[in-house]
Amino acid sequence: MTRDTTVVTLAVIPGDGIGPEVVAATVPAIRAALEADGHRLDVTPLDWGGERFLRQGAAMPADAADQVKKADAVLFGAVGRPDVPEHELVWGLIIGLRQQLDLAVNLRPVRAFPGVPTKVRDTDGVDLVIVRENTEGEYAGAGGVAHAGSGHDLGIEVAVHSRRVIERAAHQAFGLAGRRSGRLCLVTKSNAMRYGYPLWDRVVREVGEQYPHVELETVLVDAMAARMIQAPRSLDVLLASNLFGDILSDLAAVLAGGMGMAPSANVLPGADVPGIYEPVHGSAPDIAGKGVANPVACMLSGAMLLDDLGHTTAARRIREAVADTLRDTRHHTADLGGNATTADVATAVLHAMEGQE
Repeated sequence: MTRDTTVVTLAVIPGDGIGPEVVAATVPAIRAALEADGHRLDVTPLDWGGERFLRQGAAMPADAADQVKKADAVLFGAVGRPDVPEHELVWGLIIGLRQQLDLAVNLRPVRAFPGVPTKVRDTDGVDLVIVRENTEGEYAGAGGVAHAGSGHDLGIEVAVHSRRVIERAAHQAFGLAGRRSGRLCLVTKSNAMRYGYPLWDRVVREVGEQYPHVELETVLVDAMAARMIQAPRSLDVLLASNLFGDILSDLAAVLAGGMGMAPSANVLPGADVPGIYEPVHGSAPDIAGKGVANPVACMLSGAMLLDDLGHTTAARRIREAVADTLRDTRHHTADLGGNATTADVATAVLHAMEGQE
């Protein structure tokens, strides 16, 4: 199918909690960034999430993957609400979409913006990316419960690691490292786990032979957790399994100021499949509806979306406007120690974009 490159078709899933609030702040920024280049944004809203689950018993329709394939990309807000079991929504929506679309890689950039306070000292200049395998590992969904209700319940969670999946994540990580510093850290736990992570070590080394200009270092996950706090500027691109990538990327978000600063992209490199771009802060039901959520993670996810669609100038406009906005503490939301509202930040970013040449 030939797509109209002058129009970006965007499926928008606001989801639950603060998801609708941060998405509402982000879509106008994406639209303004595109219109500055003479392009147009066409939005299709999708009411998938907790409310739909309560109405219909499913967070998304059976043909959800086919619906989103009609769009160039998907902007996703958040999933989760207190009155619905968490696994019903996570597996019934975001993990389900990742697996149905075979979105092989989750990209988690972490950047420390000037003017943004962090809980970690000396984070100036931190700029790293975690490449997380996105469909297997401990999140493959293999396992079950035996002897349920007997008092001797047995939970079995099977981690699945396959050569094909490791290879495609590795190629993405090596390619990214080659375009950046030429340094890649593989994060595993092969000293204690006998099968899956030794396979990761072996396969990634083999893939690395195709990238002779990239220096590969293998680090155990517990050592990486410490290094991430003690020496974050020693890191550039990290490659990790689904579970380790999930944990380390949330830890790394602290280096940028917290989860409200953490964007992500779920993608299948080299395929004509829409990526899903989402902030990773979750639905935050404790502040939902109060208008105080930090929209920056969602806005930066929007910038990643534009980059991947080839609208690099529009993506740069958003990032630069966000950076300009964050330099002023009046535009810091509560998670950054300020008093700004979601709408305040959204308005400030739009004004900063208007002032760009």
